[in-house]
Amino acid sequence: MRLDKLVATTLGRTRSQVRKLLQDGAITVNGAKATSGKKHVDPQQDVISAFGDELHYESKRYLMLNKPAGVISATTDPQQQTVLSLLPESARKGIFPVGRLDKDTTGLLLLTNDGHFAHQLMSPKKHVAKTYRALVAGTVTAQICTQFSAGLTLRTGEVTRPAQLTLLKGNVPTGKSSVQIVIVEGKYHQIKRMFGAVGMKVLQLQRCAIGQLQLDPQLKAGQVRALTPAELALFKQLNTLS
Repeated sequence: MRLDKLVATTLGRTRSQVRKLLQDGAITVNGAKATSGKKHVDPQQDVISAFGDELHYESKRYLMLNKPAGVISATTDPQQQTVLSLLPESARKGIFPVGRLDKDTTGLLLLTNDGHFAHQLMSPKKHVAKTYRALVAGTVTAQICTQFSAGLTLRTGEVTRPAQLTLLKGNVPTGKSSVQIVIVEGKYHQIKRMFGAVGMKVLQLQRCAIGQLQLDPQLKAGQVRALTPAELALFKQLNTLS
């Protein structure tokens, strides 16, 4: 495949950004500086590096996105901005979000082209924990935490699995509570509906972890990067990767 395509796909860069890297001498093939993106390389045989770090091209891709508010978790939409629009056009082919975050919910969202991985990770049978931080209107009491841990009956009559609700310390505006919630399922608008069931409203919501994978604190809203081998290993432990 062409060198510029491999680098763009692996690093999540545009072709023009890759050309700049080539001009700056940041890309090497088998130890020699590459100057042309048109050069054809074999990902299985050639050693391609960027900034001195070897690139590992994978046909299956796993990306971490720090989803901003106002963007929907979809591949296409005629009217609204989607999470895929945050990727360079060259890196979008076959990629889709793993599960969904509400339009106004921010934080950790995985993107992939591996359908098996997405299905396994979102399967209710796997009970993969998802950790969120929220700002809610009202005072979260020990009694409310106990209600969450026992499972809640939503206004629709649905019953949730037990969830872990923890009150976070820090400077919080009067009349509001900062909390962490860990759930092992993904019902529609679940966290908002859970707080609604106890008469409270979610004002801000961010997903900060899926299983043991934490949102990279260096990743700004709207930024995306590939998962590291160590991060992928966390999902192999959950048997979500084949």
